[in-house]
Amino acid sequence: MEAPHTAVDFILKNAPAFAKAKSERVYLEEFRKSKKALLMKDALINGIEAANAQEREAYADAEYQELLKGLAEAIEVEETLKWKMEAARMRVDVWRSEEASNRLTDKAAQ
Repeated sequence: MEAPHTAVDFILKNAPAFAKAKSERVYLEEFRKSKKALLMKDALINGIEAANAQEREAYADAEYQELLKGLAEAIEVEETLKWKMEAARMRVDVWRSEEASNRLTDKAAQ
């Protein structure tokens, strides 16, 4: 049966893409904090002294919202790859179960 080999090959082939997708997602999550701090700093420079008002300005900023869209896209790519790889692992597990059942059937027939 070729399915388990194909599934393992898929995992090996896509592991780098999954790692890159995950690193991009983590980077964007961390950068989001830096971007918020920079935007709050800009709000302070523009005369907004209350921290909650600075935070509101940061969250409302178009650049911050674009960053969130990028983060959503990165999560989508990562999750798609994650579940495709999980499906490949499941194929191997199904193959193992089928092979074990076949062995039992063969033993019972003897």
